[in-house]
Amino acid sequence: MLYIFDMGNVIIDIDFKRVLGVWSHLSGTPLATLTERFKMGDVFQRHERGEITDEQFAADLCNEMGIALSFEQFSAGWHAVFVGLRPEVITLFQKLREEGHRVVVLSNTNRLHLDFWPQHYPEIEANTDAMYLSQNLGMRKPEPEIFQHVLEKEGFTASQAVFFDDVAENIEAARAAGIEAVWVEDNQTVPKYFS
Repeated sequence: MLYIFDMGNVIIDIDFKRVLGVWSHLSGTPLATLTERFKMGDVFQRHERGEITDEQFAADLCNEMGIALSFEQFSAGWHAVFVGLRPEVITLFQKLREEGHRVVVLSNTNRLHLDFWPQHYPEIEANTDAMYLSQNLGMRKPEPEIFQHVLEKEGFTASQAVFFDDVAENIEAARAAGIEAVWVEDNQTVPKYFS
């Protein structure tokens, strides 16, 4: 079988409120204001497809939110999204691979985060067979092409794959591609599925 895992809130706990908290502190802008202004819109999606640089992304997002931050300050906030690894998922990866299954990551991520999580969470890459990252592929979930790309690269049919993600839209897209998809609602979803 091919097991495809999203990263955020599936393998690593993430929390965007932490990002906004740092930016609020550094910019002197109330957290409520930033919460209202922060959108995962066009700029966010273009960055995840690798269409704009980290610096451009930082400048555009600061502009959208009406705050002034240096690139270093922006980055410090951006990396605060990561809370910690879910070790039980890594243990599962090891078990699945020992049983002869393929375990891969399919994540909407960006160059800026690539400066962070591989160093802080090396267990992810060490325990997976391949990493499919949106900014390297020029496409992102829920675009149907990204699921086809992974299946083709891995040499599996949709019926031989299971996909885990915390975003309903991505789950629907995977199911539309014929892949069994499991909506990860909390840190118990993945262990429960395999128990």
